[in-house]
Amino acid sequence: MTSNIFYMTEFGVYGDLHVSISDDYVATAEIKRPPNNFFDLDLIDSLVTSFQDLDNESACRSIVLCSEGKNFCAGAQFGKDGARGGEITATNADGSARHLYDAAFELFSCQKPVVAAIQGAAVGGGLGVACFADFRVAAPEARFTANFARLGFHHGFGLTVSLPGLVGQQKALELLYTGRRINGNEAVAIGLADELADLESLRGAAHSRAAEIAASAPLAVESIRMTMRGHLPGAIKVATDREKEEQDRLRRSSDWTEGVNAMNERRSPNFTRE
Repeated sequence: MTSNIFYMTEFGVYGDLHVSISDDYVATAEIKRPPNNFFDLDLIDSLVTSFQDLDNESACRSIVLCSEGKNFCAGAQFGKDGARGGEITATNADGSARHLYDAAFELFSCQKPVVAAIQGAAVGGGLGVACFADFRVAAPEARFTANFARLGFHHGFGLTVSLPGLVGQQKALELLYTGRRINGNEAVAIGLADELADLESLRGAAHSRAAEIAASAPLAVESIRMTMRGHLPGAIKVATDREKEEQDRLRRSSDWTEGVNAMNERRSPNFTRE
């Protein structure tokens, strides 16, 4: 691995996402919504726009995705009875609708390799953001949770495709059916994370991994990545179309309301299949 001594230059600010580039060709994209870094369409659009800009930046050959605060990304914020705290839809300039999962498709279409540094919670859609990356460096205290079924609805953000690709179909089914929480150690053991690093050295470890990638020929890396991951955007589009339909359907159920209320009240849910 390369040295953790590097010099950063600001590249740009994209809403709550701050991007800089070091002199070893590694960009750092830091989400600044502490402590929980809840996600919504604005945040994913910021990731898309910045990563597209970095695709066209010769000084960038790989990206570290990280977050300020306690948690990497605690998913979407839900209030009482399932009210969402952030927008997931918008209107394009031509009047057409734009959904959060349209942005997810565009994110998976970006070209530069990404290493995510995971501290605290990567929950729900936040797990989807973590699984978008090429690699994940996790702290032992990290908490990975596909908690959708515990809330009474369907998973999203392309986890239909990305999660089995990392941990296999059977382990993905277990995590999705149960919503079980796993820590950084178990995440590495099952292939959900690639490396373990303590909190103090987490970003340095992620940067070292990204710098090692950046030391390879950039055209070759991008070509290899297209061969290995080029199918993902199309697969993500098919998956998110299905995920969105099922989420919309199940969000009308009583179990969805009960699941979210139980989470906010820190109690076990009482599901009724209604």
